[in-house]
Amino acid sequence: MNPARTTGLRPWPATLLVAGLSACVATGGPEPQRIAAPPPRPALPVAVTPETPKSTAARAYYTQVQNSLLAQGLLRTDGGGQDTPFDARILAENFIRIALYDEYNRMDGAFARGESASVLRRWDVPIRFQIQFGASVPADRRATDRARIASYLKRLATLTGHPITLVDQGGNFTLHVVSEDEREQLGPALRRELPGLSPQDVADVTGMSPTTYCLVYALSDGDSGNYRRAVAVVRAEHPDLLRQSCYHEEIAQGLGLANDSPRARPSIFNDDEEFALLTRQDELMLKILYDPEMWPGMTEEDAAPVVRRIAQRLMGGGV
Repeated sequence: MNPARTTGLRPWPATLLVAGLSACVATGGPEPQRIAAPPPRPALPVAVTPETPKSTAARAYYTQVQNSLLAQGLLRTDGGGQDTPFDARILAENFIRIALYDEYNRMDGAFARGESASVLRRWDVPIRFQIQFGASVPADRRATDRARIASYLKRLATLTGHPITLVDQGGNFTLHVVSEDEREQLGPALRRELPGLSPQDVADVTGMSPTTYCLVYALSDGDSGNYRRAVAVVRAEHPDLLRQSCYHEEIAQGLGLANDSPRARPSIFNDDEEFALLTRQDELMLKILYDPEMWPGMTEEDAAPVVRRIAQRLMGGGV
């Protein structure tokens, strides 16, 4: 087995995917998709720990962040529109940059930002997705978020054709939704769920910078490109849309779209925060990633002609 913060590691190839701060102006599009949750499951009684001053401060900060992004026309939920056109050529180019390059490099036992060529990575085993809410998360929010995530996982399974199920235990892709104090105590769980993470990797999570909204580590089997385990961490203090944005990006990146690109639009795989939720182009990139013509371990040279052919088929146009 090998680890990933959405990059490649040895002897544990790993990948790190991070959502952080950035901003740019966006214009409107068609009617936005609603993010109202499906009816939640009946909530069982949950003992919720009182919010600490540290968590209260974080909640106020991220509420201000979301309000600022929305005031700039960012965190769009429309999936893209007439102002964000793309064709088969653009789709293929964006896929290659996002699926076959890493946003982070492994240096001296830690991850450092810096794009590098990689190989195609995706899951070759069924994904058993498990959600671990910290004790600080109220029962009603747990139920609502679980229902939203379940709906999103079903959508991803349909797009990719890959089996993805939500489980209560025994997961191989774990999502932690935790407060500041809970995240600082997450080390033992991370080491148990992703054996092989370095002390620095664990410290990057427990000491996460405020400008990092959320992240995901994905582990591949040696250099094969076959993902076998993943762990995502999302701040419980995020307001609703920012939290949903983290769910969408980190889960999708944990499927194998490891990089971000400033040229990808409309897309959540772009650090400009223009789009909050999975877009039409993102859906097509996931289709390409799990297309039967693609395989884990492909290099850019292997993949490029295949990607262009699939993109043309999906878009119904030339590349």
